[in-house]
Amino acid sequence: MEKTATIGLIGHGAIGMEILSALGRIGEEARLAAILVRPGRTAPRAVHDAAGLIAAQPDIVIECAGHQAVRDHVPDLLRAGIDCILSSIGVLADADFAAELTDAQAQGGGRMLLPAGAIAGLDGLVAASLAGIDQVRYTSYKPPHAWRGTPAEQAIDLDDPAEEQIFFEGTAREAASAYPKNANVSVAVGLAGIGIDATQVRLVSSRRVDDPLGVIEAEGTFGRFRFDILALASPSNPKTSALTGYSLLQCARLGGAWPVTELAWGKAISQLRNWP
Repeated sequence: MEKTATIGLIGHGAIGMEILSALGRIGEEARLAAILVRPGRTAPRAVHDAAGLIAAQPDIVIECAGHQAVRDHVPDLLRAGIDCILSSIGVLADADFAAELTDAQAQGGGRMLLPAGAIAGLDGLVAASLAGIDQVRYTSYKPPHAWRGTPAEQAIDLDDPAEEQIFFEGTAREAASAYPKNANVSVAVGLAGIGIDATQVRLVSSRRVDDPLGVIEAEGTFGRFRFDILALASPSNPKTSALTGYSLLQCARLGGAWPVTELAWGKAISQLRNWP
């Protein structure tokens, strides 16, 4: 990406504010084209709908506001020819909406981009998928308090003194549907590897960790690998890694994100129209 490329943001929560702060620290505030926030909310260079963000003419937009924000704004941005880095990648577990985004890309030329987020190792998974992967599992460990306010509260007793409680096991698609605010990484792992319906996911409440720990395990003809990523939680949101915002920003500044529909070997998007 050109050094002078401008960046738009969707969202001014924990991740959005971290990105804005990082731009200030590196002296690149001028990159910011606009921040899309809900009506009534304030932010630097605030706009309140996709039309306002499009009018600001960003070269690339970072979404960091949740699944509904993707649904509300990203199709219009793609149709306007603007590339969008998706933090809330789990929204692609909805096959119908993923197909709508694919149509929007075709109409306008903007691309859905998959960032590494807070998960190192996705590049190795993308490479291994070409050689041949038989199985992939992603396990997310978080301390009990980080699961409060999620469906985990109905699945287990978060005050139980047990060191670890596994409360979900299933596919990445199922994880993203059941835990839309907590399973975005599992969908990213699925897209990078063997697809979101073949990727297995475990969600664990663990008193052995103080911050989010993600573990990617894969086996195949390429061999075997395991990546452990202990990323410190954001001070303002224990459900989010502090590294996420920096990864999103570096993808916008330096490139390195993957066009979702070009991860053809995962077949996660190209086959969505045939999903029952």
